Amino acid sequence: MSTATPTLIDGPAGPLEIAFQQPATTAATALALICHPHPVHGGTMDNKVVQTLAKAFLELGYATMRFNFRGVGKSAGNFDEGIGETEDAAAALAWARARVSPSLPLIAAGFSFGCFVQSRLLPRSQPQQLVLVGPAVSRFQLAEVPKDTLVIHGEEDDVVPLDAVMAWARPQGLPVTVFPGTGHFFHGRLTELKAVVKRNGRL
Repeated sequence: MSTATPTLIDGPAGPLEIAFQQPATTAATALALICHPHPVHGGTMDNKVVQTLAKAFLELGYATMRFNFRGVGKSAGNFDEGIGETEDAAAALAWARARVSPSLPLIAAGFSFGCFVQSRLLPRSQPQQLVLVGPAVSRFQLAEVPKDTLVIHGEEDDVVPLDAVMAWARPQGLPVTVFPGTGHFFHGRLTELKAVVKRNGRL
């Protein structure tokens, strides 16, 4: 696999730090955009769950785009309650799409707050697959998502209670993959998380 090198691109609030990666030996068959958890609480594109998602998609032969929301790392700007962060995601997606075949299908993935941002971007991104890990439904208003969305949550999540995720998913008829005995950050379960994403989140 190739190595993602962080770089700066033009973003809506100034420089936007990204890590774009393509398969080393084959042409990418899809593009995955991955959004990180809450910036104010230490979320970055190098979060372990975000990196696990990127590794899963790269192993499936997809190009991957991680990036730091405004005010995180070398990205300019300040936290904007998900509004400006949605524009950051749109800018990162546009940059990545310009570097792969325009016909490649899109996977939109997020962790925690990143799920909220992906839900806000849905009308514009229109991904072929949506992957939500630990969606922060008790803290942000997530829009309705497609019926084939892969939702993964920890049974013992102390940041976003599983009950809240089930209450959000139930009216939509969304299946939820639950990791027994697992907290919000999937400590000790990242290998299994990657396997589930590769098996169920692929195109």
